[in-house]
Amino acid sequence: MFRPGPGAIIAALALLLGTGGGCRASAPEPPEKAAPQAPLPPRFAGAATRIIEAARADEASYRRLQELCDRIGHRSAGTPSYDRAATWAVEQLQAFGMSNPRLESVPINRWVRGRESLTLLTPGGPRPIPMLGLGRSDGTPPEGIAGEVVVVRDFDELERVKDTAKGKIVLYNFPMREQGDGFGGYGEAVAYRTGGAIRAAQYGAIAALVRSVTTRGMRTPHTGMMSYQDGVPRIPAAAVPIEDAIMFQRLFDRGDKPTVRLFMEAKNLPDAPSPNVLAELPGREKPEEIVVIGAHLDSWDVGCGAHDDGAGVTMTIDAVRLLKELGLTPRRTVRVVLFTNEERGVDGGRGYAELHRAEAARHFAAFETDSGGFRPKSIGVGGTDDAVAMVQRYAPLFETLGPVEIRKGGGGADISFLGKDGVPQLGLGTESGHYFDYHHSDADTVDKVDPNDYRESLAAFTLMTYVLAEMDETLPRTPPPAPPAPPSPQHAPGAGK
Repeated sequence: MFRPGPGAIIAALALLLGTGGGCRASAPEPPEKAAPQAPLPPRFAGAATRIIEAARADEASYRRLQELCDRIGHRSAGTPSYDRAATWAVEQLQAFGMSNPRLESVPINRWVRGRESLTLLTPGGPRPIPMLGLGRSDGTPPEGIAGEVVVVRDFDELERVKDTAKGKIVLYNFPMREQGDGFGGYGEAVAYRTGGAIRAAQYGAIAALVRSVTTRGMRTPHTGMMSYQDGVPRIPAAAVPIEDAIMFQRLFDRGDKPTVRLFMEAKNLPDAPSPNVLAELPGREKPEEIVVIGAHLDSWDVGCGAHDDGAGVTMTIDAVRLLKELGLTPRRTVRVVLFTNEERGVDGGRGYAELHRAEAARHFAAFETDSGGFRPKSIGVGGTDDAVAMVQRYAPLFETLGPVEIRKGGGGADISFLGKDGVPQLGLGTESGHYFDYHHSDADTVDKVDPNDYRESLAAFTLMTYVLAEMDETLPRTPPPAPPAPPSPQHAPGAGK
């Protein structure tokens, strides 16, 4: 996911709620006028028209996404399929003449799923229940774990019944709230996936099950990251479909005392190197200044990660291809970075920032796409108000695409580490109300990506890439972030997205 983070949600709420609402007897004061901005140099309007027309007519990029998904499939970091995807990406960048396409290894966490199953034993069993083990979960003993299921709706209910959890399997039946474009309730629901095993283990549970973090169910489980905490027993954790979580709730509420057997071969392996993919389109006037554009190349080991984040990968590759084909070599260097292992710890983004810290001052901006191949909706700009205003000056260029709103608050998981060095961060937002229908599941396949919507986002991503690399202004650096507060158990570190 990603997908927009909590900061984007808070920014959106602020826009909705910050309009005022008090009644006044006197006539309202006229709104304060924004300071007039100088017109854009003509080269930007001409380039925008050409970029949008080329992206809308382009067929190669969507075919590239199909090839990535159909010929390689899932791209779980640390596996041969990921390594094939990295080699493939280098070959794509070489084919249209990018400068120095290369692999750059960073250390990553490795985790393998293995065989797994969940069986309802009583009542009416045995019968199989669809499930997916959660990323970085430990496995069960070879014979599996059998036990009675205690169903709770949230952490508060677990606290009330904690004395009944010992020796049992806790199932969290917490529904993801649908709001706006579908991201509204993600932060609430994902807390049970990331921290549910910790809380259940603290009260003696032997395993944890979570209702899949999605708003719609077709009896498809959705995986994702989970966490452990030092000093708390490590119990296995898995996700079940919405329909089955509700079924367990009915059984439990009737007093049927459902029992299950959970079997998972999952294991964590020693860290090992895995490559990010890099290449450049050198700038014509300021080649020493770098605009990073990127997406994460890895996916989960289910489906083929078409929306998350295959669409971002091919948009990133084809943004520089389109600029090159159109002869639009911008002033600054555009560096493509396809990150490894975003899903299980954001290791690629962390590793890139560490390897390139010596040149951090030369990074002009970083722009990420990780919200799926849907129609473009917004471009979020992190950093200072001055930086946001500078980018908003170029908003008229995007009007034919929807328009695409340029708003305050943006970035992405992988480029967040560059923010610690003051690099301004931006993120592409999409109309992704259906994103969580497919997120982290077997359903995230290329047929779910509408080619016309995809081409609109390709146009927006390519155009903003050009703007950042060509703009006359210098974006101000962002202030260093405040030290984070200590995490609560349900928001333990390493949660992924």
